[in-house]
Amino acid sequence: MSRFSGSKGWFAVGAEGISKPMNLGAILRTAHAFGASYAFTVDAAHKVRDVRLSDTSGTAENMPLFAYDSVEDFSLPPKCVLVGVELTDDAIDLPTFRHPKAAAYVLGRERGSLSDAMQARCDYLVKIPTRFCVNVSVACAIVLYDRTRVMGGWPDRPVRPGGPELGAPEGWPPRG
Repeated sequence: MSRFSGSKGWFAVGAEGISKPMNLGAILRTAHAFGASYAFTVDAAHKVRDVRLSDTSGTAENMPLFAYDSVEDFSLPPKCVLVGVELTDDAIDLPTFRHPKAAAYVLGRERGSLSDAMQARCDYLVKIPTRFCVNVSVACAIVLYDRTRVMGGWPDRPVRPGGPELGAPEGWPPRG
């Protein structure tokens, strides 16, 4: 079964205006680890375009990576919902957000936010309920963990401390 089909859907991860190679490498490694279908950058700094130096999991050899020069050039597959991850007053708190079946998650630049143009393109804005912004690669991991937890077929958590002996859902971890 393709990562683009099935009951759990598919997702992509990207960053707008990212400038630090190690952050992009961590985002790509996280996306690959959680089974993203592809990754992308929009208006990335020139020095991060060669991700081989910062992505230790070989993401570029294992899933597509698209680089867009601007928000205007950025495109998504049909029926894909764009979800911006941004700490704004009107963003939806991540723990209350229902993830779309087909989604692309876009994170903002270091020491900044998603551009107004990118925010306008987003179908939803979600925020991680923290006191202040966390590192962009940490934010990526939190969002993808939340998606996996909610959509990945995991059993409900036990009422008491500890865990069930049920193990991971069938097909976890994702391969490919």
